[in-house]
Amino acid sequence: MSGDSDCTKTSPSAGSPSDSEFLLDRPKYVCSLSPELITKAREELQEKPEWRLRDVQALRDMVCKDYPSLGTCLDDAFLLRFLRARKFDYDRALQLLVNYHTCRRSWPEVFNNLKPSAIKPVLESGFVTVLPRRDPEGRHVVCIRPDRWTPSNYPITENIRAIYLTLEKLIQSEETQVNGIVILADYKGVSLSKASHFGPFVAKKVIGILQDGFPIRIKAVNIINEPRIFKGIFAIIKPFLKEKIANRFFLHGCDLNSLHQNIPPVILPEEYGGTSGKLDISMWNEILLASEEDFVHDFSQLVLPCDSSPHDLLVSGDADEKQCDDSLRGMKPQLYYCY
Repeated sequence: MSGDSDCTKTSPSAGSPSDSEFLLDRPKYVCSLSPELITKAREELQEKPEWRLRDVQALRDMVCKDYPSLGTCLDDAFLLRFLRARKFDYDRALQLLVNYHTCRRSWPEVFNNLKPSAIKPVLESGFVTVLPRRDPEGRHVVCIRPDRWTPSNYPITENIRAIYLTLEKLIQSEETQVNGIVILADYKGVSLSKASHFGPFVAKKVIGILQDGFPIRIKAVNIINEPRIFKGIFAIIKPFLKEKIANRFFLHGCDLNSLHQNIPPVILPEEYGGTSGKLDISMWNEILLASEEDFVHDFSQLVLPCDSSPHDLLVSGDADEKQCDDSLRGMKPQLYYCY
């Protein structure tokens, strides 16, 4: 995601695919998608290879016109993530890009000094990892295990930092941009005291990032071993999820056969009735930690301009956030009731 963040060097127009030689100071985009994925992107994301660079330039022009102080990377490959995540709808892609920066700038506890080495304790705990094999749809499976977290060791924001870096690493792959990801969350052993750390502020922020502030397609969220308390949490959060996302949550309880209908045993570890051996977190940890310099370089470009604030970037949703705040204030009493 390297490249200049100012808008002074952009070409005024890219009206046809032949304009692919503009911006010689930026890395030239080279598609890494297979023919099958190119077809899938065309059918599911409305991505036309012959118009791809024109579409990227159109989004770049909109950024420079409407948000000249955004401080974003403007490389083809980076902007393409946002177009794919919003099916090449320019306006929605622009809003997603702005929301991406708004989220980063409005939560310094999560995004300051964000790099793999800073969240090494979380990685070593096994709180979040990525299974070695993709599912039959070509999607990575992100495994989250809250029981591996000891609140006295570090705050919950460290877990969120680890999840965010995992998503940032995954979305670098064009294959993931097209296929999306699947989440497997194991809530075994999650107590009321641990769940209470996921309060209204954290809940609203996490929902905002995953749903409206990050260019990744979450195709399914599989919850396993969830206690009664999780059903209370989900009942509170669900109204603030888009219907499409809410419908992608699957609560399996302790039923591994139910889980296997969504994620085949051949890619699952033994802990979840799979045949791929014991869950090994070392491979993903090594991949993430080896990306330290890339993250430091990339994130150094996403700097808040001195003449703007996070509130200057907000595009919509203020009323929804107030409603979310009011409703989530009642979370803790309801958690005790559900528990």
